[in-house]
Amino acid sequence: MKFGLTAYGTVFYMGLHPQAENPRITALEQMKMAEEYGLEGVELPYDILVDADLGEVREYARDHRLFINIAAGGFDPEHLKSVLELGGKINARTVRTVVGGADFGGDRRKMNGRWQSFLDEILVSFREAVKTAEKVGVNLTVENHQDLASEELLWLCETIDSSYFGITLDAGNPLATAEVPMDFFVKMAPHIKNVHLKDYKIFWSDEGYRLARCPVGQGVIDFPALFSLMENVNPNITLSIEHGALEARHVRVLQEDYWTEYPDRTAQQLTRLLRFVEDHAFTKGDWRTPYEKGESAEAIATYEMEEMAVGMAYLSYLMKNRGKVCI
Repeated sequence: MKFGLTAYGTVFYMGLHPQAENPRITALEQMKMAEEYGLEGVELPYDILVDADLGEVREYARDHRLFINIAAGGFDPEHLKSVLELGGKINARTVRTVVGGADFGGDRRKMNGRWQSFLDEILVSFREAVKTAEKVGVNLTVENHQDLASEELLWLCETIDSSYFGITLDAGNPLATAEVPMDFFVKMAPHIKNVHLKDYKIFWSDEGYRLARCPVGQGVIDFPALFSLMENVNPNITLSIEHGALEARHVRVLQEDYWTEYPDRTAQQLTRLLRFVEDHAFTKGDWRTPYEKGESAEAIATYEMEEMAVGMAYLSYLMKNRGKVCI
């Protein structure tokens, strides 16, 4: 397993948020930042790479033995082909994309009656894009971005059936599609090629629960168990630290229409989810980030880097002691 750095957990510090005051980070700057943290690679946003000197990026990664993944979006096959071809030019390992459809918090209600046709469209597009992935030797992965659940991700992987197609696992996001994280990890493990190391704290609400950002290792995700699983099932994956969004995600599982367009779930699955939330959730406390409180861009950037320091301290410990702490 190799560990890296994404850009989207520190969007104010890296100048990626529209309200950020810092200059936008470059590809080389992100790679150097990863090295300063003792990491082994990066996941670079596509819109940063299109402005970069690709030869310089490729050579820096080669000389410093860094892996490169690319963060893209959407499922238009022509766009994905372009991203994959760019990835081939810089010896990228993986292109990650997200498909959307649902609102954050796993809310599919706006897709009532249209979800299956949406999935069918995604399947056709990915099948076409995977031809390019196989040609250039770069993985194409779809993230569980609080939209697709394990049932649909498994269906995509088994139907496409390519060694160059799989999943970017966001470790915190199974909770947004009403799934116990470790159950999700085990189910999807053979298809996971890339991981976003994200953690959440949980707060009960009248409608369900909120997922609130926190440093990696300070929330509910069992990272030692995840690492142990990956070591056994798929040890050649990449895993990158990515703290959560600056706005809490509200998962309204106690509203009956939340389940609109969801696959059938058993009573046992729901019981396991609610027991997990009950075991970990706060009933009171302030879940808001400085962004949600309306603080300055400078304060938000400082907050991001303070969380990164805490998360990296935890991750560094696990990286150095994997054999001792993984179960």
